[in-house]
Amino acid sequence: MDKVASPAETRPEAVSPYRDPEPFQVTAQGQDLCFFPSGAGRLERLLELIEKAQVSLKLAFYVYADDACGRRVREAITAAARRGVRVSLIVDGFGASVDDAFFAELEEAGGHFCIFSRRWNPSYVIRNHQKIVVADERTAMLGGFNIEEDYFAPPEKNGWRDLAFTVEGSLVERVVDWFDQLEQWTGNPRAHFRDIRRRVRAWDPGVAPVQLLIGGPTIGLSTWSRTVSRDLIRGEKLDMIMAYFAPAYRLRKRIRRIAAKGHTRLILAGKSDNPATIGASRTLYKKLLRDRARIFEFQPCKLHTKLIVLDDTVYLGSANFDMRSLYVNLEIVVRIEDHGLAERLRAFVAEHEPASLEVTAELYREWATPWNRLRWWLSWFLTSVVDYSISRNVNLGL
Repeated sequence: MDKVASPAETRPEAVSPYRDPEPFQVTAQGQDLCFFPSGAGRLERLLELIEKAQVSLKLAFYVYADDACGRRVREAITAAARRGVRVSLIVDGFGASVDDAFFAELEEAGGHFCIFSRRWNPSYVIRNHQKIVVADERTAMLGGFNIEEDYFAPPEKNGWRDLAFTVEGSLVERVVDWFDQLEQWTGNPRAHFRDIRRRVRAWDPGVAPVQLLIGGPTIGLSTWSRTVSRDLIRGEKLDMIMAYFAPAYRLRKRIRRIAAKGHTRLILAGKSDNPATIGASRTLYKKLLRDRARIFEFQPCKLHTKLIVLDDTVYLGSANFDMRSLYVNLEIVVRIEDHGLAERLRAFVAEHEPASLEVTAELYREWATPWNRLRWWLSWFLTSVVDYSISRNVNLGL
């Protein structure tokens, strides 16, 4: 049996030591943004928002674990409810391991807790993959992070390499509007699947240069998938850090068109809690490399960042660039057109190169044995057509 070549084993000299960058701030199109690349920084800012809230807290997460971190956040929001803050928390019924009993004290204190799709129905196949925190309807915190210790652990402990950001500005009102719709649907035990589809379809993202895009199941494309697809048609320069990368053929073709023009840089996962997602991405490398895309696999720890810089447009939020995040799961993505922001985040992408293994055409040929290609394609099928929950539990030796 051929073994999938480990990047660190294949080219150990290519990877440099890595440490998380410090937080950084950018003002773009009237929005004050602060970015938190480190787990410790994310957790500190999250707890600060909760502890300083005076009027309201709106929170939604895909994963919420009953661990030390989950209990710490629970105590913080319960304390907020006790001092009179209106607390609303939504967790996904599939991704979260907590229940009503876990949040009993929060509800006794006057907080509101609900689970997205707790019962089996057509909407159960949909994941609420969004990560949302809004304090006092003034500051929103978004990104890819969940409430579990791994999302705040450092690289040396194989914590998730993620990116969260806070925003203050007109965008926060749009986040509040969407959260209120999500809470209304989730809190209604008689809500129909078609209603959440209607809300996704009818969502108004606002006008450029600042937009809030929502992804999810709907007839036609959501604002998230439609907008990014359109931008890729006319894009000239693409930089991306993406935890899960397995887009549909037409999107891959658009990325390859940009790559052929000379600048496409993809920072993808070299480590994951679901190795099949890495195999799924590797099925796509051959044609991307042929069209001159530069592909890197991040080595220090698991990668969970979701960031796209396309020309002078930035996409930030909860969405991966794969079939589920583009067409199935509920996602929240900020789109901002701003040259200064794009250049700052393009530099942020570049900071990952020294700690990543560049997958050259030569290296790819070493990896792409018949057995490995078979496993990669099986990985793609399991993650893109079936479900991550299945692929996570299938040992493909990746």
